[in-house]
Amino acid sequence: MQIAPALAAMADSTVVSDQQPPGSGQTTPSRGPYIAVVTNRNTNLVIRGFMLFSIGVFLALVLNLLQVQRNVTLFPPDVISSIFSSAWWVPPCCGTASAMIGLLYPCIDSRLGEPHKFKREWSSVMRCVAVFVGINHASAKVDFANNVQLSLTLAALSIGLWWTFDRSRSGFGLGVVIALLATLSTQLLVYNGVFQYTSPDFLYIRSWLPCIFFAGVITMGNIGRQLALYECKRMSGKTHQD
Repeated sequence: MQIAPALAAMADSTVVSDQQPPGSGQTTPSRGPYIAVVTNRNTNLVIRGFMLFSIGVFLALVLNLLQVQRNVTLFPPDVISSIFSSAWWVPPCCGTASAMIGLLYPCIDSRLGEPHKFKREWSSVMRCVAVFVGINHASAKVDFANNVQLSLTLAALSIGLWWTFDRSRSGFGLGVVIALLATLSTQLLVYNGVFQYTSPDFLYIRSWLPCIFFAGVITMGNIGRQLALYECKRMSGKTHQD
């Protein structure tokens, strides 16, 4: 019987081919987190960006629906599309911002030399998303005595979200800066008549809006960090295989 020696020879040749150095012309299949044949770092970056964009578009459609249904946000009738009663430009803008935030957070962590290691698992990320949706839901549907009480409550919830799921100085700093920039951009849009808020109490917008932006930044930052961590694990495993 020559079957056993033949199988042993095939196994030995497989081990030798797997141990070939990178420059020997031999290649071994890598196990990427998204597509098995994807080994290029830039390609994975594009995939992460697309995933973050898709998540941002979905959350924008769902959360903006809450605001429109409760008449918190008002769009002119001629710009409302049939998809979730949202203006056509809102989901792409939110998706683009989500992709930029999700890619920026792990980049800043790397630049600062402070890798984020607090609660790095997908279950924690999903809980963070659920809390963010709950905060947005509260801003639209929970009745408070006045806007000041609502704003203080949402501010406490947003900071609590950061403390529970992030706790990094870079995360807090980026959240505050991006929330301020987003608030300023919203002020300009409302000022130019693109849309409006009912009962504005902070210039042209609602005073609790920066809290929503801050919570959204922390949420997308956590998703981006988790996706980047998944890629780092793949790259580390590929290095060990080489």
